[in-house]
Amino acid sequence: MEKMGTTDSELEGLFEQKKRVKNPLVPVGAFITAGVLAAGLISFRMGNSQLGQHLMRARVVAQGATVALMVGTAYYYGEKL
Repeated sequence: MEKMGTTDSELEGLFEQKKRVKNPLVPVGAFITAGVLAAGLISFRMGNSQLGQHLMRARVVAQGATVALMVGTAYYYGEKL
């Protein structure tokens, strides 16, 4: 079945040409960020604002580390291709 003028073999050729790199640490960083965010929100809701502030700062650090890991991986593997 053709879609928009391309065949399945042409699509497979495109995907073979582009090397996909998966970094298993990025989803781990995303889950850590989400977990710290949830814990911070729960802490705020329970009335412990000091702990909530610490957890929100930890979330920013975890989020920054995840983004840095994504950018670093893209740069590293971008040079290899």
